Amino acid sequence: MKKIIAVLMSALLAFSLLAACGRGGTTGDNGGAGNAANENLKIYLITMDKMDQHWVSVDKGASAMAKQLGVTYKWVAPDVKDNAKQIESVNNAVADGANLIMLAANDPVAISQAIKNAKQQGVKIIYVDSPADETGIATLSTDNYNAGILAGETMLEELEAAGATSGKIGIIGVNTATNSSMNRERGFREAIENDGRFTILTTEYKGGDAAASQESAAGFITGNADLVGIYGVNEGTTVGVGNAIKDSGKKIVGIGFDFSNTIQSLINDGSLKAVMVQNPYTMGYLGMAQAFAALNDYTTGPDVIDTGVSVVRSKK
Repeated sequence: MKKIIAVLMSALLAFSLLAACGRGGTTGDNGGAGNAANENLKIYLITMDKMDQHWVSVDKGASAMAKQLGVTYKWVAPDVKDNAKQIESVNNAVADGANLIMLAANDPVAISQAIKNAKQQGVKIIYVDSPADETGIATLSTDNYNAGILAGETMLEELEAAGATSGKIGIIGVNTATNSSMNRERGFREAIENDGRFTILTTEYKGGDAAASQESAAGFITGNADLVGIYGVNEGTTVGVGNAIKDSGKKIVGIGFDFSNTIQSLINDGSLKAVMVQNPYTMGYLGMAQAFAALNDYTTGPDVIDTGVSVVRSKK
């Protein structure tokens, strides 16, 4: 209930900001409801990469709110997950005169000094999806640990439905530095280990790359005759898991994270039994509202806002 209230509070904040802008300003060429002063507010979204549809959805939400508020908005990110490239993106945003950066930290430790430097130059920070170790104004993200537990419980339900009472489960992770994906793994492991019937294999970390994840998942399948399930912790790993199971033709339970057109296809044909779907559009949309509030010295609400997760299951 507290999580629901937090999201509703943020939504109310967003609509209040829109109403205030509508009363006090004029509509600009970009369709925004802000005034000329708002256009001088420069807000950057810097995500882990531009590979995943998840980040595209975050951008869409942020862009929609930015247009309503009439602020200047840019989305930049490395082409792949790379700490040095993300740090460079932050430094470039600061040099370009960013007033606020909305950041999804690839590595919470590696990026922290760049964030600290940005703050020292007056740049405000809001985190979406995955925070750094350096304090920000607010964080809008999934409760990844509990979402991982939900993924584990869903795996157990699907294994029970398939008649499996023992066997091995593989996990394809992103890396050991990204808190969001590691918390999804930690929660999943806890749910499976507490059940006690299944053995979890050593996690393979493939940087969220779909092709590399597929290769690792295929290795789990060919190397373990008693493999009953595989879990992917983000969009790329989930695609890899689904494709490996599909190619194998075996009745292995695939559980994943995030949603895209490719993942939907793998759900529809039964290659994936279920995925944990986040709300990236909400992260971006409410994150931009929080950014605008912070830059205008308005109250920004809770320090951490859980944007929620839902389970989408295959009908096959």
